[in-house]
Amino acid sequence: MAAAAPGWLAVAGLGPGGAGLVTPEVSAALAGATDIVGYAPYVARVPARAGLVLHASDNRVELERARHALSLAAAGRRVVVVSSGDPGVFAMASALFEALEAGPPDWAGLDIRILPGITAMLAAAAAAGAPLGHDFCAINLSDNLKPFDLVLKRIRLAVEGDFAMAFYNPRSRARAAQFAQVLDLLRESCAPGRLVIFARAVSTPDEDIRITTLADARPDMADMRTVVLVGSSRTRRAGRFAYTPRSA
Repeated sequence: MAAAAPGWLAVAGLGPGGAGLVTPEVSAALAGATDIVGYAPYVARVPARAGLVLHASDNRVELERARHALSLAAAGRRVVVVSSGDPGVFAMASALFEALEAGPPDWAGLDIRILPGITAMLAAAAAAGAPLGHDFCAINLSDNLKPFDLVLKRIRLAVEGDFAMAFYNPRSRARAAQFAQVLDLLRESCAPGRLVIFARAVSTPDEDIRITTLADARPDMADMRTVVLVGSSRTRRAGRFAYTPRSA
């Protein structure tokens, strides 16, 4: 009897939403998988087919999801853990390695690959022009895994360094007031003309890109499908676009 084929595990980024922004490498992994593991809305982006098992789960069970995926791969399954954007940016790659580090020794020998994807931040920046054209940083505004005071500290330091900033998870029903605090903090230290870009549902039919100023930015312009880009002091408009010069 032939030996069972060894399993493997890929953590893949599905991009920001549009099918055209899924890389060929990720498409090939999905085509070869026996199991797809991930947050339910991301799993739903993978078409069902014969022989493919979909394992959808809730948003706040990242470690449990990672352990499940590792267990499946250890049992000989070909597993793809899906994330939106890039799996290494506020997504499942880090959770996978956290579970691997704490797991049984045999997991360390698994065939594991991290497949990069196009982030919502980069897709939003491209749609708006080139606002991240010089030094920039990305900050997750959610306080699910860190105190909100730390979020505010990191924003203050980014303003001090004059970075352009990309804000993930800016505003949800449970955190409706926090993004207002972020805007107030920015107004304390930045000129009212500082450019702010609200990029919602980038690369999907619902895409909406709004370039405004800090003076006119409102909390209700953002939700959980929005990436907010805040320019540096040098970010400016060029026609309908915004860009940051490559010089400091």
